[in-house]
Amino acid sequence: MDDDAPTGDDLVAMLATLASPHRMRVVAALAGGRNYVSQLARDLGISRALLQVHLKKLEAAGLVTSQLEVSDDGKAMNFYEVVPFSVHLTPERVERASATLTV
Repeated sequence: MDDDAPTGDDLVAMLATLASPHRMRVVAALAGGRNYVSQLARDLGISRALLQVHLKKLEAAGLVTSQLEVSDDGKAMNFYEVVPFSVHLTPERVERASATLTV
C-alpha cells in the first residue's frame, strides 16, 4: 500500500464525514484560509451550535484543526483551518484499503 494512502478505517471516516453537504461547505469555506467560528457561521448562514457539531466531526476525522486565540479586546476566538488532504480513489485503492478495515 502507498505510504500516504489512508487505511480502510481512515478512508471510511473521511468519506463518511464529507458525505454531509454542510461539512463539505465548511471545508470549502476553510479552503480559502482559516476562520473563526462566529464569522464562519455567518458566512455559511448556519447557527454556531450547528457549525460546532460539524466542526467537531471534521476535526475527529482529521480534516480540520482548531486553535484558540485571544483577541486584542480579550475575547476568546476559536480558529479552524483545513488540514491539507488528497484522496485519489480507484477500485484498486479501495481494494487495498478494504484489506485494512478493522470494523
